Amino acid sequence: MPFDAISKEVGVVLLGILGLLVFSSIIAFILTRMNRDKDFTEVNARIKSWWVMAVVFTLAILINHNVSLLFLAFLCFLAFKEYLSLIPTNRAHRKILFWAYLAIPIQFYWIYIGWYGMFIIFIPVYMFLFLPIQMILIGENKGFLRTMGSVHWGLMIMVFGLSHLAYLLVLPGTSGTNAAAGAGLVLYIVILTQCNDVAQFIWGKMLGKHKVIPKVSPNKTWEGLIGGIITSVGLALLLAPLLTPLTFPATLFTGCLIGLTGFIGDVNISSLKRDLGIKDTGQTIPGHGGILDRVDSLTYTAPLFFHFIRYFYFT
Repeated sequence: MPFDAISKEVGVVLLGILGLLVFSSIIAFILTRMNRDKDFTEVNARIKSWWVMAVVFTLAILINHNVSLLFLAFLCFLAFKEYLSLIPTNRAHRKILFWAYLAIPIQFYWIYIGWYGMFIIFIPVYMFLFLPIQMILIGENKGFLRTMGSVHWGLMIMVFGLSHLAYLLVLPGTSGTNAAAGAGLVLYIVILTQCNDVAQFIWGKMLGKHKVIPKVSPNKTWEGLIGGIITSVGLALLLAPLLTPLTFPATLFTGCLIGLTGFIGDVNISSLKRDLGIKDTGQTIPGHGGILDRVDSLTYTAPLFFHFIRYFYFT
């Protein structure tokens, strides 16, 4: 999708994001200057990272349809690679990872040609059945269940789940002259999910007293969760007329859906990190951690939003 295909509504949202980043940068600069005795290194690092992520994501989504798909495929690859780097595997089992990585370009080929049927069953059915056969051919039985469970779970969460973002770009009615519609849907789900994460963190810091699941994520509170959901609903209502065909009741539902499932996606990866005894999944993004630390919520919100909007608006 070339720049001239960008709708006025998508452009307004992008300008809003730009304005928010500029505003955040100014506030951070003022706070740093006025409070020299306090350390704002992490805050500034996070804002700089948001600038980079916003620019890269925006260009990748809006320059060209094929570039958008390649970017999202690369995002799945990075997330899956980071996940596998955390999972202990022996030399024999690493041979199976070639086939697991190969699933990414194949999955995105189904998206590229718009073959929904194969897109929706390739990983949960064909790869689920194919990978154990390769393990059997290797002839290594030790750790069979752990390896299969780890690789299958990773493919489902990091590749299958996130690849739903890409299919939003090729839904019937979101390609060709209406390509901006697909980009609008991707922007909508990504903005709401990321803002929900930030809102839950801020509300939790300001009002949080009652912990939701202290054994998994001690910092998560009911106040943060509810505040995030309310914020997501408000933002959903604000952006829906610009980026989606959602009606008012559907928008309310979407805001609640993203607020709740974004929280679940977050604590899902938190459970993984707690099991492995690590704080962050990596150091790829300064101030944020790894790739998984940024896309954890999207692994839940993207597929659920996709199937909701496809069933009611694009079938």
